[in-house]
This record gives sequence, C-alpha cells and structure tokens, in this order.
Amino acid sequence: MDLPAGQPQPVSRHWRVTGWLLAAVWLFFLNVPLATALHQPELWRRLLGVVALVVFGIGYVLLFQWARKLRQSMSPIPAGRARAGLALLLAVGLASLPGTGGDWLATLVYVAAAAVFLLPLREALAVVVLCAVTPVLASRLVPGWEAENGIVFAVLLASFAMFGVSQLAQRNSELRAAQQEIGRLAVAEERSRAARDLHDILGHSLTVVAIKAELAGRLIEVDRDRAATEIAEVEALARAALTDVRQTVGAYREVSLAAELAGARSALASAGIAADVSAEVPELPQEWDRLFGWAVREGVTNVVRHSGARCCVIRVHPDRVEISDDGGGPSTPDPSGHGLVGLRERARRLDAVVTVGRRPTGDGFLLRVHAPAEAR
Repeated sequence: MDLPAGQPQPVSRHWRVTGWLLAAVWLFFLNVPLATALHQPELWRRLLGVVALVVFGIGYVLLFQWARKLRQSMSPIPAGRARAGLALLLAVGLASLPGTGGDWLATLVYVAAAAVFLLPLREALAVVVLCAVTPVLASRLVPGWEAENGIVFAVLLASFAMFGVSQLAQRNSELRAAQQEIGRLAVAEERSRAARDLHDILGHSLTVVAIKAELAGRLIEVDRDRAATEIAEVEALARAALTDVRQTVGAYREVSLAAELAGARSALASAGIAADVSAEVPELPQEWDRLFGWAVREGVTNVVRHSGARCCVIRVHPDRVEISDDGGGPSTPDPSGHGLVGLRERARRLDAVVTVGRRPTGDGFLLRVHAPAEAR
C-alpha cells in the first residue's frame, strides 16, 4: 500500500528493536549507583534508591525513543515537552540520592546526553556545562563527597557521542524524506510521460481516422471502390493506434522520422491538402530522428485539424525540421496545448528549440524544431 505524499515510511521491526537496544545499552553505567543502593543498610534507602534508578532508566529510554520517533518522521521536537521531560528525569535522579549518595551524579551523564538529543544546540550546551560543573561543585560543598572527575569526563564524552548520534539521525531522516520525494516525482513524471505519449499518439491517429471516415462517407455514393479503400485504411489506422497504445503502456513505443513522413503524406492526402515533403532525409542520431518524428506528427496533426490549408511543406535538415502551411488559421489554436507542451518537453531534453508562428512570407504558419548550435 502506498502512503500519501509526505508521510513517513514505516520502520522495520529490526530497526525498532535496534533503536530500543541503542537506548537501553547505556543504562549499564547505572551499575555503580545501583550497587550502592543495594548495599544500603536501611531498607527504605535501599528501596528508594533501586526504585528511583529503575524509574530513571525507563524514563530515559522512553524519552529517547519519543524523540527518535519524531526525528524519523521529520517532525519538530516540542521544546516545552522536551524541557519538562528533562526536568522530570533530573528530579527522579535526585530522588535516588538517599539510596545512592554521591553516586547519584552518574545520572547526570544521561541528563546531559538526553539534552543534546532533545534540545536546540545552545540550550543543550548550557545543560551539558551544568551537568559537568555539578560534580566538581558538589564535591566542594557536600562533606564526604569526593571529586568525581570521572563523572565530568563521562558527561562530556556522552554528550559528544550523543551529538554524533543526533546528527546521524537527522541526516538519515532527511535522506529518507528525499528518497520519498524522489519516488513521488518519478511517479508523477511517469504519469505525465504516459499522458503525453497517449495524447500525441491518439490525437494524430484519431484525427486521420476522422478525416478518412468523412472522406469515405462522401465517396460511398460516388466511388464505392475508393470508399472501401478508405474504410480499409481507417480499420488499419485504428488497429495501428491500438498497437501504439499497448506499446506505449508497455514502454516500447518508438517514433521514427521516416515512418512519420510516410504517415504525413497519407494524412495530408486524405484531408485534400497537397503535401510537399523532403524526398531525401539526412542521417540523424537516434534521439534527433525520434524528436523530428514527433515534430512532424504534431505539426501535420495541427495542419489537418486547424489550418484550412491547401498545401503543407515539410523540410528536414541535419539541424532542424520545419512544417509549414498556407492556411488562414493558426496551426494550433492554443500554443500551450498538450501536443506542443509534450513536444517542447521532448525538445528541452536535447536542448532543442521549438518555434511556432507565422511564416516569414506572412501567409500561413510555421512549426520549427532546431538543434542548438553546439549540437550541429
């Protein structure tokens, strides 16, 4: 099932378990205060210390997972909730003090690491400094507490490590979002390409079918043999159009300039328009042959549909193709029509230029597709 655009992709069970383990494995360093609590001679101190440390560990893991989930979904971490969570975590750590004594300072390592993961950089830095300074100040202010240089080092090391983890999580989230966006754009581009190809193929084929059917209707009482020939060609065109649609859906549709020139002669003749088509076609690279073929198809379709012309001239040169007519109306009623839009998109891929306008002589219209100077 496809998720709506912008929705995060589900995280596999493997990575969910890995995330929990990454958060829980650091709780190993609570073993020192936990051991101190278990060796307390008074039961209430022992129970308070153990319970507080267990609640502290669970709270730390849940807080880390909450923030991690938000990062994965590219959602901002609410600053108020983050501060409240850190304050609660610190309070639970302080609650363990009667049972852990000076060893409660080990909980500051987790508070500092959580701050780096949850808070903006400046706030996180302030919390880390406070957590690093607290053991030094406590050893001077509280009788019997020794200087905990190891705690200071652990706070700084854990904060630095968590900064790397947070940056990695951020980059992974951005990469996942970028991959989703690329996938969405690829789907949209493929749909646009399919719609463009179907329009170009069916627009031309159905135009010729309509003209030949109309011609057969006029000839049926005058020249039955000619009418039968036109009807047979209508059937062949319909079958060819069906084949083209199937090939387009299967991504096998190819257009060649030679085939389009031959089709142009037939379509123009059926519409009663004299065709002046280049007798010789230069050898062209495959991509230019295909682009010029699309240009001929689009130009002839517009001449037949809209121009009211008596003559259509098609000239193919190594660097350009031109389709012109002597009609009184525009070759297309709307320059932004689907056919020209599709032709311009194809030309843009090769840095070619599509020009639509009146002929230099002033009568009729001209469609030109020409290659850039460096490609000639």
